[in-house]
Amino acid sequence: MRAMTRLAVPLLIASAMLAGCISVNASLGSGREKLRPQPVLAVGEEGSRDRVALIPLRGVIVDAPDEGLLGSRPGPLASLGRQLAMAEADDRVRAVVLRVDSPGGSVAASEMAYREIRMFRERTGKPVVISMGEVAASGGYYAALAGDRIVAEPTTLTGSIGVVVASLNVSEGLERIGVESRFVTSGPNKDIANPLAPVRTAHYRILQGLVDEYYGRFRGLVVQRRDALATGSVDELTDGRVFTGETARRLGLVDELGGVRTAFLQAVQLAGLESATLVRYAPRGGPPQTIYAEAPLARPMAVADASVSGIRVDAASLGLPTGMRPGVAYYLYLP
Repeated sequence: MRAMTRLAVPLLIASAMLAGCISVNASLGSGREKLRPQPVLAVGEEGSRDRVALIPLRGVIVDAPDEGLLGSRPGPLASLGRQLAMAEADDRVRAVVLRVDSPGGSVAASEMAYREIRMFRERTGKPVVISMGEVAASGGYYAALAGDRIVAEPTTLTGSIGVVVASLNVSEGLERIGVESRFVTSGPNKDIANPLAPVRTAHYRILQGLVDEYYGRFRGLVVQRRDALATGSVDELTDGRVFTGETARRLGLVDELGGVRTAFLQAVQLAGLESATLVRYAPRGGPPQTIYAEAPLARPMAVADASVSGIRVDAASLGLPTGMRPGVAYYLYLP
């Protein structure tokens, strides 16, 4: 009886903790709740009709939902598109401040984010000012290039302009323990960079060609969008190194130093306004919103992986961030 009692106590505690966790997570919702503009800051005449929308782009930029215990939520890209559409439909919104706090993401998703922002700007004529948070590097910087102006914190980490494709090869280790892998393919490059087959230099030449092409696109966009870029230093600025916001401003990668308030004033100026209210899109009844309130961090993505003879090949085995898949090209800052 005492043993059962001793067992029941931790079970009750665990049940209570689990119930508490479920209650907290459930309050986050599915990401489909109706969002409403909530004022967080104002400048000029009180009660101004004109608005500036504060929209976050946070976390690793991927074209995938955020999967979790209680279901899926929109990922960073879907959330960005949803809130830009709201800002476009609201004629009271005269400009956007995009708060970027991201180390980057996949090449394709970073390109999509950039394109969504540019298309919003071209369709509406509403200025977009980028406000960089702690990190706005690689794909985060790629997306930031879509803005009319870029404002960075002095201590923001930005830059990291370049491309990475993760790869590993365990074929030699498998051979030592008597495991031989065989893949039947339709051509010599169908199983490119197969981690279970001996390294083939020709495969890595192909991958390097892809990386060079993506890098050329990134580098070209930097040159195209950053008129103030320090002359003669493009090679150094785009070799993958990371910069503080203060150094980035000196080199022409960003326009001004400051936080959300500074970016808000820049947006008001670009929109030709004398007064405006900064609003965030949030569910009714949610926690009070402030200029630095952030959406919850995305849960780790589900990762495609392979397992052969008990050897698992996934992001963890490569020492990569959860959600980063081997063989996929990323504009991603990897400290």
